[in-house]
Amino acid sequence: MAYEFQGRRLQKVGVVGSGQIGPDIALYFAKVLARAGVEIVVVDVSDAALEKGRAKLHKKVDRGQESGAFDAAWASAMKDAVTFTSDYGHLDDADFIVEAATEDKALKGRIFAELERRCRADTIFASNSSHLEPERIFEGLADKSRSVVIHYFFPAERNPVVEIVPSQDTAPELRRWLLSFYEAIGKVPVQVGSRYGYAIDPIFEGLFLAAALLAESGVASTKEIDAVATKALGLTVGPFTAMNLTGGNPITNIGLDNYTSLIHSWYRSPKSLKDVVAAGRPWEVPGRGETVEVDAERTALITDALRGAYFGICSEIVDSGIASVNDLDMAVELALDLHAPFRFMNGLGTTEALRLVQAYAAAHPGFPVPALLEKHGASGEPFRIDNVLRQDEDGVAILTIRRPKALNALDQKIFDELRATFDAVKADASVKAVVLTGFGIKAFVSGADVRFLAKIENEDQGRATSRDSQDAIDRLQDIGKPTVCAYNGLAFGGGNELAMACDVRIARADLDVLAAQPEVKLGILPGAGGTQRLPRIVGFEHAARMLRLGNPISAQQALEMGLVDELVDGGIAELRARAVSIARDLASGARRAKGMPRGPVEVPASLPALELGHLSKAVDKLVCEAILEGGRETLARGLEIEAAKFGAVCATKDMRIGVENFLKNGPRAKAEFVHE
Repeated sequence: MAYEFQGRRLQKVGVVGSGQIGPDIALYFAKVLARAGVEIVVVDVSDAALEKGRAKLHKKVDRGQESGAFDAAWASAMKDAVTFTSDYGHLDDADFIVEAATEDKALKGRIFAELERRCRADTIFASNSSHLEPERIFEGLADKSRSVVIHYFFPAERNPVVEIVPSQDTAPELRRWLLSFYEAIGKVPVQVGSRYGYAIDPIFEGLFLAAALLAESGVASTKEIDAVATKALGLTVGPFTAMNLTGGNPITNIGLDNYTSLIHSWYRSPKSLKDVVAAGRPWEVPGRGETVEVDAERTALITDALRGAYFGICSEIVDSGIASVNDLDMAVELALDLHAPFRFMNGLGTTEALRLVQAYAAAHPGFPVPALLEKHGASGEPFRIDNVLRQDEDGVAILTIRRPKALNALDQKIFDELRATFDAVKADASVKAVVLTGFGIKAFVSGADVRFLAKIENEDQGRATSRDSQDAIDRLQDIGKPTVCAYNGLAFGGGNELAMACDVRIARADLDVLAAQPEVKLGILPGAGGTQRLPRIVGFEHAARMLRLGNPISAQQALEMGLVDELVDGGIAELRARAVSIARDLASGARRAKGMPRGPVEVPASLPALELGHLSKAVDKLVCEAILEGGRETLARGLEIEAAKFGAVCATKDMRIGVENFLKNGPRAKAEFVHE
């Protein structure tokens, strides 16, 4: 058995190093590749490290089984897939090796020299370095084209982000393969240019430096700074707590001192960090559940300093050319679990962000005011942050909705981006067909962001919101070119409504949960065309069950009822390739879409009686009216009827109950509807 992906076959994956992060990398490989029969080998020269790594991996698997994340068979398969050994001979036939040894250039060089001597010419060599440039790590290799840095983040088995850092010698096809491969196995890969520290560690370590300088200046204690930092930056834990949790003091001490000459002179290891490293002690931080009070004046000082440093650091990284605003904004939010920097600056106002950076730079010699921020801040212009990405391939525009933290959920900004993108594609004569998909393996689009819905205050706002959403999706249906939706994962609510505007829909065959219209569980009804397009595509009986009960269907059920036209075996790479092929066939006339009627359709006298359980009878009445009344009219008129019903549902008590319950208790909690 093996895992095959885009022309490469993985039967054995190696991890060199059983220290802080190696076992976690091996655990993730086992999680995603063990069921394909891939063997994972962890090699270390220390028997003690190997035993510790094995115990760590097994403990994490056991915890996952106890929590229900893994069943017993899967947990056992993961453990069995990983071999811990001191024998490098186990890597001779490896297809892909990730080195995760100590951050030491000479050591890494010796490891890769040994691997090059042993392994096949097509083995991929990757280093999980956190700082060293790939050109330096791999300078001794005879064939550098197969080498690359892949930087994981703590904890590697759960943190979704990986930085892919190619050197000037890395083969372009390998770089492309790795970006696709890591997305296909559930990570969020970001390509970063080669510079010491890459893109994200200078932010993590730079924020720590800013915090340490505040403590050294006597503004506040480390406990107090940690407490303020969580609110100032949206961090889950403060910078000192993060250092304790990750064991990052020693490597940060080295990294900050190297940044001084390799990035700019503000960076340096502060005396307090050197003292902590020398003593081998942790930072003093708030205890679990401890409340730390800080007066308003010092809170403001700490907040302004941390934000000024944060905004300046992130803007300099984009200025350097190693990362884009889009990628850095997404990756920092996910990897470091704090406010996305450029959206944060847009929210505060770029002029205010510039003021904070200028104030920080004035107080800290060597800290630059980046040109990027000067440009935006001078005019007050917000940063452009795209969540709908376009890539053209020989006349096919591939549109990918990328918002992984929210499972690609729709909000007003996404609807506006979709509208603009559809218009641009329609006007582009070079585009002959369109493929629409989502980023990752979990979701095509998980629905509408409920916080977006919670802002609706009355019936008129509800109707206007529905019409605005319908307008964006109508532009897809009226694009004038063949459109194919590739369901890469689940499509709930507005996501499924978006998909239904495409001419052809295909899905991964392995999706046990593919599509749902769960709006009724929130106390609302579909407002982006679902009550009108779904009956026209799958018939009134199937549509009524989906729209009135809100339960999901599998990919196989979707095929049987006609919601999707084809199921694709394999992962997202195979799915997208098939979608592009269908799009080209539609454009050439080699294939015709079955289409969807836009005129009135035959409507039953009534809908089947259904057991609603706890669901709102008031909402169900409006859903039924939208389905039946809209079906008797043209699609355009039916959408107007749906919008009116959506407005009406926004005036009900049950809508408030449902949305508030979701925001407070989550999607699994049943709302206590009052049926009015």
